[in-house]
Amino acid sequence: MNVIFFAIVAIAFATAAVRQVLWAVPAGDGKSPMEVLATAVINSAESSVTLALGLIGVMALFLGLMKVAEAGGLLIIIARLVRPLMQRLFPDVPPDHPAMGAMILNMSANVLGLGNAATPFGIRAMQELDKLNPVKGTASNAMVLFLAINTSSVTLLPTGVIALRAAAGSSDPAGIVPTTLFATIFSTAIAIIVAKLCQRLWLPGPADAAPVDAPQVERAAIADPGVDTEGAEQSYAPWISYAVLGGILALIPLTVLYGRAIAPWIIPGLLVTLLGFGFVRRVLVYESFVEGAKEGFTVALRIIPYLVAILVAVGMFRASGAMEMVIGPLSALTGPLGLPAEALPMALLRPLSGSGAYGILASILNDQAIGPDSYTGYLVSTLQGSTETTFYVMAVYFGAVQVKRVRHALIAGLSADVAGVIAAVVAVSLFLA
Repeated sequence: MNVIFFAIVAIAFATAAVRQVLWAVPAGDGKSPMEVLATAVINSAESSVTLALGLIGVMALFLGLMKVAEAGGLLIIIARLVRPLMQRLFPDVPPDHPAMGAMILNMSANVLGLGNAATPFGIRAMQELDKLNPVKGTASNAMVLFLAINTSSVTLLPTGVIALRAAAGSSDPAGIVPTTLFATIFSTAIAIIVAKLCQRLWLPGPADAAPVDAPQVERAAIADPGVDTEGAEQSYAPWISYAVLGGILALIPLTVLYGRAIAPWIIPGLLVTLLGFGFVRRVLVYESFVEGAKEGFTVALRIIPYLVAILVAVGMFRASGAMEMVIGPLSALTGPLGLPAEALPMALLRPLSGSGAYGILASILNDQAIGPDSYTGYLVSTLQGSTETTFYVMAVYFGAVQVKRVRHALIAGLSADVAGVIAAVVAVSLFLA
């Protein structure tokens, strides 16, 4: 991210400098390229803080609701539902091995948008998978498949994107729920298929490779995420799991085709459903909601420096004219396919930097010429919710166990990213038809 951030700023400055040298003073009071660039820096910094402050209330609301659901055991219910499917996907991992439980909890947390809990579970899963790995330092088939699923991760509730859309003034902030569900299921399916096909082409390597000691990961990274996991090692009957999966798949065409009619019900429905779930499970819903809302307040304030950095860089890149120079030729190819020029930076940066893509998303949604409820606004929101920062996930998860030979992990992850972009274009096109 250091290189990306500096490169954006440097390119923007260099472009504006060249235009300044070649600039002819107009007869009126037109601003010079450098004046435009300076104004963009100040305005972007101010708008980033305003945006973050607007996020506080919405983030507090959604994290409060998720805390109630978490306290009621929703994470455990999902974990028990997906266990039979996981045993088929990972035949090399014993059903009762700790790696299986950690992977299931990681994916369940991702489904619910609980990123703070998902990462520790993911690192723990990699460490347990490494104990089953016969070739230390080389990614096993299970490791690659687990990472590929993580980079695509089926998402039922993209809370962060919904909050950002609400802060940007969207009349339908939860309208991306059906499009995100469609895109993530498609990208996850592609990730699994590619990983399974490629594992026969990229062999693990010599079985007598020298073992590598796992590094000391920071305690904060693998600390208990504060989630009660009692009962997650059990599973429901397979027919129950597959029936629920079939029901979710059946919802995809309905939500995409009738998404506009369903969308207004989503936020009020979530509020009542999650609070009702917690109440039935005898959770202290008020206290749990307030506890989660406090976390939402902290998260919203914590992202202010990141938003300032990225929005200033993106604002400079646009004001200098560099973005138009880069995106113009590419948009001639992608525009007819449903990927407009404004959404290209988002699609290209998402696999590289989560904070960078989030900043670009914020700048697009708050652009008065685009807005959150336009085709482009829906598309970039779906892209943010349906793809993952592939290189970051690889660095964190493989770095935790000192895996240097990643085999086909990058191909599977990037395939999921491309599939997510294609599925997002299709879903948004159908949704807004």
